[in-house]
Amino acid sequence: MMDILYTGPVPADRESPMTRSEPSPSRAQHPSSTQKPNTCCFCWCCCCSCSCLTVRSEDDKRERRKAQETRLEPFPCEPCPKPTIEDIKQWAQSFDKLMKNPAGRNKFREFLRTEYSEENMLFWLACEDLRNEINKSAIEEKTRLIYEDYISILSPKEVSLDSRVREVINRRLQDPTPHIFEDAQLQIYTLMHRDSYPRFLNSSVYRSLVQGGSRSSSES
Repeated sequence: MMDILYTGPVPADRESPMTRSEPSPSRAQHPSSTQKPNTCCFCWCCCCSCSCLTVRSEDDKRERRKAQETRLEPFPCEPCPKPTIEDIKQWAQSFDKLMKNPAGRNKFREFLRTEYSEENMLFWLACEDLRNEINKSAIEEKTRLIYEDYISILSPKEVSLDSRVREVINRRLQDPTPHIFEDAQLQIYTLMHRDSYPRFLNSSVYRSLVQGGSRSSSES
């Protein structure tokens, strides 16, 4: 009787080692296109040295916000009396005098809004408020809000800070104090002083203040 050879598929558990196909060298050298690359296992705040995180320049951020027509939510102006012509002229003497005057801060904020950089003043004001806080739970909550609104790279109101300052903030987040953003506040203050303050003094906002104050002074 003639033997009949079975030519069908061989079950996986009975497949002979000799019949198993080895991957070709070319296939072994090239991983599948569906294989995902290794990704950073840390969150961005713990991996500040990652090459994909760079500090945007103030000009780039301003242009980006202007192009996207980002609108910051209304922030109440500080209550203050109407500035005198003497107050207005003192604002041109130094940035410190401008920032120490509530009316001066309000007018400077008005100018910053036209330059799409009002978040710098809002951040500075929020830090000032935090510095005066003494309740621990309130400190933690305000720290969280300031971080989410102005430090996080996901926020449209992110301020420009260098990596060193960000690292300091991230180290202090576990046990925040009223001075957690001290270095960041100083950096933004310096940025406004050097970048925005000279333009403010040459702006129509400030010139109209001087003209209006001089007119009121002469009429009285």
